[in-house]
Amino acid sequence: MQYWLFKTEPDAFSIDDLAARPNQTEPWDGVRNYQARNFLRDDIKLGDQVFMYHSSCKRVGIVGMAEVVKEGYVDGTQFDPEAKYYDPKARTDNPRWYRVDIKFKQQYDQLLSLAEIKAMPEIQELALVKKGARLSVMPVPEQEAQALLKKLEG
Repeated sequence: MQYWLFKTEPDAFSIDDLAARPNQTEPWDGVRNYQARNFLRDDIKLGDQVFMYHSSCKRVGIVGMAEVVKEGYVDGTQFDPEAKYYDPKARTDNPRWYRVDIKFKQQYDQLLSLAEIKAMPEIQELALVKKGARLSVMPVPEQEAQALLKKLEG
């Protein structure tokens, strides 16, 4: 099992939206960065744990947890001209974009802010705290995941 951090803008899709979905499950689609796509397609596995991170809002930080319930598969929105994430260069015989399905696990009473995360001495490798790292999907090293969980559940 691995840990991941998925960024989402709560105005577009929040932890509350995930909790309200049928079976509390949702395809994680619309990722349009090749490195993040590679994680979704190649590395994220069934049962992996996901830190849900609200970004581009007044209070940015980790708000809850989800679990991967379906491994990487083709993101169909790339082929739909009416979809927000349509990609005219994508072809069905050579898809460009992938997604996974995640299921709500829990929402934390208190958000763990980016400032608090950056202040944690245990957090050194997480791309979130590195300058210029803007990925919407990123791995969380095991030791750092455990430190985050301890802080969140403490």
